[in-house]
Amino acid sequence: MAWALKLPLTDEVIESGLAQDFDASLSGIGQELGAGAYSMSDVLALPIFKQEESNLPPDSENKILPFQYVLCAATSPAVKLHDETLTYLNQGQSYEIRMLDNRKIGELPEITGKMVKSIIRVVFHDRRLQYTEHQQLEGWRWNRPGDRILDLDIPMSVGIIDPRANPTQLNTVEFLWDPSKRTSVFIQVHCISTEFTMRKHGGEKGVPFRIQIDTFKANESEEYTEHLHSASCQVKVFKPKGADRKQKTDREKMEKRAPQEKEKYQPSYETTILTECCPWPEVTYVSNSPSPGFNSTHNSFPVAEGIVRPRLTIYVCQESQQTREQQVKHENGDAAANTFFVYHAIYLEELTAAELTEKIAQLFNISPRQINQIFKQGPTGIHVLVSDEMIQNFQDEVCFVLDTMKDDTNDGYHIILK
Repeated sequence: MAWALKLPLTDEVIESGLAQDFDASLSGIGQELGAGAYSMSDVLALPIFKQEESNLPPDSENKILPFQYVLCAATSPAVKLHDETLTYLNQGQSYEIRMLDNRKIGELPEITGKMVKSIIRVVFHDRRLQYTEHQQLEGWRWNRPGDRILDLDIPMSVGIIDPRANPTQLNTVEFLWDPSKRTSVFIQVHCISTEFTMRKHGGEKGVPFRIQIDTFKANESEEYTEHLHSASCQVKVFKPKGADRKQKTDREKMEKRAPQEKEKYQPSYETTILTECCPWPEVTYVSNSPSPGFNSTHNSFPVAEGIVRPRLTIYVCQESQQTREQQVKHENGDAAANTFFVYHAIYLEELTAAELTEKIAQLFNISPRQINQIFKQGPTGIHVLVSDEMIQNFQDEVCFVLDTMKDDTNDGYHIILK
């Protein structure tokens, strides 16, 4: 049985000398050409095949994934072939992510008619910044008090249930959704890429971020911890309208390139398809049991192996005679305008009184044995003993002034949180 190889007759193909006899069958071509004269890779490298391939979204694997996430923002045309796509976003603008059910018939029947949970996070693309993510985010939090890195635009979103944004995790949001129903979630990214550059002298390139989505199904205890699928894409975030200007600049640069150079770059796609990746490592996920404002769930989100984000941050300032005098002046309206108090951050992971004692001792360079008890000043000035349960109910980033009281029975001290 003979197969005819039919290709469109273009000037480029004729001039290349690779198509001399289109009426011959493949077997005939094989008899005429010597071994090693042409290979399939040579044929696939023809411009006509390149053009067909360039219209397809990049996909490293042919396997069908259970879900597909599509970010409705155009990819940059200034990305070389076989490199990961790059998408530009405007700070604070709402962008749609379509949550698509891509399962074959009969695949994952255990989630049919049930909810799954997806966690969306904005993380650093560069490995160097991943290992210092906690410090980077703490610095951003300090400079932008009350702001979040990632938000959900709930009024614009469709099909999401129980959306949550943990106040202790500024770069993470989560929600439930039914794969059998239309689901679109709109996100807003409030940090810009240049906020995390090391040298800020003007004109510096911003660091790339990743938008990653991890999806989970419920286990027997109705906790969403069984991983189903993860995917991510690379983005850069600009000040408002900046992404549009950057996209236009890239497009104009590509138009000025020679045709041979253009072939080395990907075309710009109207949407960005998130590609499969590993799940975010060793994450303790938030339970969906009712917990208003996440007050009962301070979760630990490791950045990488061996590096753990704190579950609770508190700020403390050591009280002295000078601070007492300044406080009295402040209350009387006599304090100078430039008076300020220096607070220190304490990061807690175990949320125990013993850990707090040790961290306070480290902060003030004393032995933990010198601290006998820690009290919190309560209503009417009473002293309430600080317990593990009390610490677990502290609000994140709560501020205290530390006062000391000498223990009459030994050489130790009592710490009072005011």
